[in-house]
Amino acid sequence: EGNEPGDSVKITYSELLHKVCQFANVLRSQGVRKGDRISIYMPMILELVVAMLACARIGALHSIVFAGFSAESLCERILACGCSLLIT
Repeated sequence: EGNEPGDSVKITYSELLHKVCQFANVLRSQGVRKGDRISIYMPMILELVVAMLACARIGALHSIVFAGFSAESLCERILACGCSLLIT
């Protein structure tokens, strides 16, 4: 379910697993390793869930900053957690 009424997507577990594995491989190719910290700055969309699960799959810690935050707030959160990658 998205932010807007009627904004929803249906996906099977198999399709979700495929997307998560693909994105986990992208993260690994960018040098992300177990224990790395990642910030995710996205609205409530399917890709947010995929990014969270991909981080969990490779053992990276993730911090979600929802898209309503200002650039300054995002910057503060990135610096506070010492993240090495920002997913938008």
